[in-house]
Amino acid sequence: MHVLEMPWIDPVKALRCFAQRPHLTFLDSAAEHEVLGRYSYLACEPFSTYFVSEGQAIWNGKIVAGDPWAVLRNLLARYREAHRPDLPPFQGGAAGFLGYDLNRTLERLPRPSIVGLQLPQAVLNFYDVVVSFDHRDRKCWIVSTGWPEQDSARRTERARRRADEFAALLVRPRLPPLTIPSTAGAWHSNFGREGFIAAVQRVVELILAGDIFQANIAQRFSAKISPLFDPLTFYCQLRLSNPAPFAALLRYDKMTIASSSPERFLKLDGRQVETRPIKGTIARAVDPKEDRRRAEILLASEKDRAENIMIVDLLRNDLSRVCTDNSVEVTALCNLESYASVHHLVSVVRGALAANQDAVGLLRACFPGGSVTGAPKVRAMEIIADIEQVAREVYCGAIGFIGFNGQMDTNIAIRTVMIDDDQAVFHAGGGITAMSDPEAEYEETLAKAQRLFDAFNADPSGVF
Repeated sequence: MHVLEMPWIDPVKALRCFAQRPHLTFLDSAAEHEVLGRYSYLACEPFSTYFVSEGQAIWNGKIVAGDPWAVLRNLLARYREAHRPDLPPFQGGAAGFLGYDLNRTLERLPRPSIVGLQLPQAVLNFYDVVVSFDHRDRKCWIVSTGWPEQDSARRTERARRRADEFAALLVRPRLPPLTIPSTAGAWHSNFGREGFIAAVQRVVELILAGDIFQANIAQRFSAKISPLFDPLTFYCQLRLSNPAPFAALLRYDKMTIASSSPERFLKLDGRQVETRPIKGTIARAVDPKEDRRRAEILLASEKDRAENIMIVDLLRNDLSRVCTDNSVEVTALCNLESYASVHHLVSVVRGALAANQDAVGLLRACFPGGSVTGAPKVRAMEIIADIEQVAREVYCGAIGFIGFNGQMDTNIAIRTVMIDDDQAVFHAGGGITAMSDPEAEYEETLAKAQRLFDAFNADPSGVF
């Protein structure tokens, strides 16, 4: 491994330096925080890409037989690296997204009747070089592994050459201008107000019938975008409108994923596991006094607290499948966290990963996240497919990295926009319990979507 420490550069400025490079990944702590938002990462020009499509793993353009999770584990094992604790955790590895619809590789689930954008179930680029940023200490490094070279001398030469190439872009940056503001046409919902209210009422009826305890139901917003639409400009607008600790920009040939997620799915630091489920949301107010009142309402909400605790129990069970006995514990329960447009209730569950497990095994045991499915999880996913009818794709999957050094950090892909060809799509939803008020649940989805509409310079009042 070859490491260059660079003069501090703002991560967004660095992003613009690399804007035209292929297969760009930006894992962005847009809402800087001592613990949750300390590091950001920038990578491009992967040496290979892992896809999953129709349940089949694809590597270097060829289908690889076998379980796609086992294939991913075997591929990562080819490029093992020792962890450097003096550097930010992502030091080369796989980064990208695992879409929600990857759940069909784990359970026998119905296919949604509408396929949506027909995106792959997963895309993970394998990066030999990562630019990492420490927001707290204002430090920046280029970490270059030399993979996929196997010969030691060649690998060393590649690591140095690639690090120098990245450094040249940062030392003498040529920043492309941001183009016209990113706008979209009229937004359409797959439900609309009355349809979504009816969907919530149906879930409540299923809960009262004893079929389920909770399910997360979302509506899907879509709009046409102009050929002049610039995803980079849009992402810059999004991170200003809705800064979040687990944000991301993923750019592929024709597809862009822009995420401003506030929620961590799974972090693996050595053998220590952490998940931070969000359940319970209320819109913020401009007036400070009213904003505090709303936060107090959320903290006192019996419905939101019950929703959060149910998902905490589900995640404790998921983690217990791969963690050592008696190591799983809830270190925070229903704490208040405030973001640009909403207050959330957030819990923290931690455990110690068992010796025979790794990052892929941890993902597999917990995927998709309980906070965006429901309880019991499998039945909730069946209900989601039946009611929503359209594929979620990236939404409610995970975005992040799995390092060659065994480290991992991923978000829950909420507040996440998928841009493909001439269309922009995103979802907004919430957990439905027996105490849910259907109209309030609908308004909650709009509160969550508001800052995404803002990033498109759009007014959600015209949504139907």
